[in-house]
Amino acid sequence: MTSASPPTLNAADYPLSINRPELLRTPTGKPITALTMDSVVSGDLSPADLRIAPETLQLQAQLAEASGRPQLAANFRRAAEMTAIPDQEVLAMYNALRPRASTAEQLAALAERLEGTYTAPVCAALVREAAEVYARRGLLARPEAGGDADAGAPAGSPAATPVTTAATAAAARADREEGQPA
Repeated sequence: MTSASPPTLNAADYPLSINRPELLRTPTGKPITALTMDSVVSGDLSPADLRIAPETLQLQAQLAEASGRPQLAANFRRAAEMTAIPDQEVLAMYNALRPRASTAEQLAALAERLEGTYTAPVCAALVREAAEVYARRGLLARPEAGGDADAGAPAGSPAATPVTTAATAAAARADREEGQPA
């Protein structure tokens, strides 16, 4: 997409691929109309061409809003932010957001990282909301007594991150519950 402000869409623009294909581009800048079987066979497309662009997700959010579906619009906005987050971090976020997988402090650190490192304020707001709900419902992990915050993180991993610590702790708890050694 260009640096111009996005167009204003309404429900009649749905589906974009048919009604407004000129608005859709791949993350590498190719028009959506370039995604053809001939392009695949000729090798003109890379795996990055087949990923969704954050701008496309923002346009989809606008369509959802115009159709009276604010929750779907919020999901599209989070998805747009998540395109800039590495896949491994997305999986760690998923694990951190499981009930009893993270402490309030770990979720707060995750939200800060989402905002600071990845410029993902909508995702950060979701993590903060989850932390509040988990606190009210007793679904936060309890800090381990006397334990190091990074204990159990795999060697060579970004051990100092609360997400990897939470994911590792959740996996260890699951193993113990199944009778497996940690």
